[in-house]
Amino acid sequence: MSEGVFPDGEWERAVPAPRQSDLLSRAAEGLVAFGSIGTVVIHKGRLVFGVGAIDEKVLIRSVRKSILSSLIGIEVERGSIRLDATMEQLGMDDVQGLTTAERQATVRHLLQARSGIYHPALAESKAMTEAKPPRGSQAPGSGWHYNNWDFNALGTIYEQATGRSVYDGVMIDIASRIGMQDFELSDGSYMRGSESKHPAYHMHMTARDLARFGWLYLNNGNWAGVEVVPREWVRDSVAAHSFNGEAGYGYMWWTTGHNGEAQNQSPSKYREFLPPFRYFAHGAYGQMIAVMPEREIVITNVAHSIDRSREQTEKLWEAVSGIMEAVIRFDDGS
Repeated sequence: MSEGVFPDGEWERAVPAPRQSDLLSRAAEGLVAFGSIGTVVIHKGRLVFGVGAIDEKVLIRSVRKSILSSLIGIEVERGSIRLDATMEQLGMDDVQGLTTAERQATVRHLLQARSGIYHPALAESKAMTEAKPPRGSQAPGSGWHYNNWDFNALGTIYEQATGRSVYDGVMIDIASRIGMQDFELSDGSYMRGSESKHPAYHMHMTARDLARFGWLYLNNGNWAGVEVVPREWVRDSVAAHSFNGEAGYGYMWWTTGHNGEAQNQSPSKYREFLPPFRYFAHGAYGQMIAVMPEREIVITNVAHSIDRSREQTEKLWEAVSGIMEAVIRFDDGS
């Protein structure tokens, strides 16, 4: 691990060899074909690759959930949030009311997307709504389902526990401490509606600020010798508590390993480039933070929220493949 390598202002740049430059140039072409706005690759604390508008703020979609996870972890350490606290104990409810069984779901269940609370939620796609199990079909903790009710309710729980907004928390406890260059309080906006009492907490961020957040996690929550996110929280967050057949899920982070199961399945596009013990934050339309600790690599990508063809999406993963090959050559000295 390249301990002590953190940006002081701008990232220090690594200079690629000609062969690496060729690979990265082809990757850049693929990212343009996909429609990426900005892509950043950090290797051993240095900027290997930055293409596009890496300082342009973009709606990061569900990447927001991994950022909220870090805030929850900080408050668990401070004692203001308990993982075993139930919805009943926290006074949580919603428009249609929660059943007696649903009120027994805990904060931990919400982080794991295992609450069994399938109440309507904000910022759900049509596909998410259609795939949602019937209410009462699963007891809390008994099964995994990617569920915006869980994630939005955690924002409410955080704000009730701290007395401040999610965005204040990001600014005070994350952005200012790791030197994010672009994030401002005005980059957060709530999505509210009649479906639920719990708003979705949208965020706009840049590829280079997301790279700092990824580098923070790669360094186990430490930034230049200061613990920003508790080390144990990072460990537990990126460990897979569930497995959906393609990837594991921790505390609002996707991970590629879960008791060896990921290795035994046919590779998905995620696992093709993110083998076991690697993890990532993922948002619709190509928003991404991918973290590969054993190679000391962080890759971030942001893109406009527009539908793309299968061929365009393939270009993103082809670009990631080229980036990985180029960065591995840095390690191998070729």
